Amino acid sequence: MTGLRIDDLRICRGTEELLRLSAHVAPGEVLTIMGPSGCGKSTLLAALIGALTPAFSAQGRIWLNGRNITDLPTAERHIGLLFQDDVLFPHLSVAQNLGFGLRAGGPRNTRTARIEAALARMGLAGFGPRDPATLSGGQRARVALMRSLLAEPAALLLDEPFSRLDHALRAQIRSLTFAEAKALPVILVTHDPEDARAAGGPVIDPMGRRLTV
Repeated sequence: MTGLRIDDLRICRGTEELLRLSAHVAPGEVLTIMGPSGCGKSTLLAALIGALTPAFSAQGRIWLNGRNITDLPTAERHIGLLFQDDVLFPHLSVAQNLGFGLRAGGPRNTRTARIEAALARMGLAGFGPRDPATLSGGQRARVALMRSLLAEPAALLLDEPFSRLDHALRAQIRSLTFAEAKALPVILVTHDPEDARAAGGPVIDPMGRRLTV
């Protein structure tokens, strides 16, 4: 089965069960997870990428395009993650930040061409040598998105990546993100009903219960 499948994933903190979730996210679908702070939304994303801290325990199975990735290390899961903060590396140029997303190997001119094409697609042609500190919030968000996509993930997780943008810019970057990730299964964590409506897919809480927004 293609897409991202979560089979009876249960995450606990001590004896407290934070979430219990089964879901299938098909390629091109966005599953939105909403709920109050502290209910386990970001912890779910950490479990999906294999970065759950020792304070939590997890049971269940995670499948990606028919492959059981439950016990694989983070680097072998091929899942992209966008955070609330863009986490660009301040000591690297824009082009070097994008190059970090590319898989190792390949001719330098090919890698350079891919980076330049990505910048052009984001409306940032010629920005390669720039210091990330000189970019606007929207420009930084576009670079962070493209860095994740250049790694060619098989699924994409969004941990409130639009929340720090103003209303107009939020709508623009949100539309761009969904368009660029249209072939991937996507899970979006958000507090904003507008994000959920724009995603267009099912909306659930961390226990898998359907929500209406």
